[in-house]
Amino acid sequence: MPYGFSFDLSAISKSFFRELARVARERKLHKRFGLKARTLAEKFRLTELTGLNVPDALQLVEDLVDVYVQNASEREQFEKTENRALFLPHCSRKYMDSRCKATFNPQLPSYKCGHCSEDCLVNQATKMGEQRGYDAYILPGGSCIPEIMKKYQYQGLVGVACGQELKLGGEFLKKAGLAGQAIPLIKNGCANTSFNLKSLEKTL
Repeated sequence: MPYGFSFDLSAISKSFFRELARVARERKLHKRFGLKARTLAEKFRLTELTGLNVPDALQLVEDLVDVYVQNASEREQFEKTENRALFLPHCSRKYMDSRCKATFNPQLPSYKCGHCSEDCLVNQATKMGEQRGYDAYILPGGSCIPEIMKKYQYQGLVGVACGQELKLGGEFLKKAGLAGQAIPLIKNGCANTSFNLKSLEKTL
């Protein structure tokens, strides 16, 4: 389920994400997080820089921290896995029309990257994953993951998506007994979304 609002965190200082990671490590009780989220949103001028209202900014911060917490809790189990898959959002492709040479397989359902643009974020991420032994899938939505998992028995999954979809994906993995790692989008929308390649490289 995507957000009902758009955001772009690319203008936010890297120290914001370091602070998020720190909070994630220290967080003990979820109910105590509201004040911390508000403090982070105000400290890094999240509402001013993104144009979000306060409730949306707080929701975004809270979801991002949830992702960090989930990653930390599953990292050890994930590192023990061997057969892994990388799920990338199709909305991060450079082109969303015929200029993109990715081919869609309705049986999976997923796009396969055609490696047509060197500066395409999805192309770069796909190469990065494949070089590390991952099967890479470019998905039109998170609902495609269960269909893929019916056909292939992956042990570990890395997913790139907005915070809400990552949380839903985390619930699916938990029920399936699988280990996963998540990379949140820093810019959402229906096209031209983006994520941090360095974060992905570190996670892989």
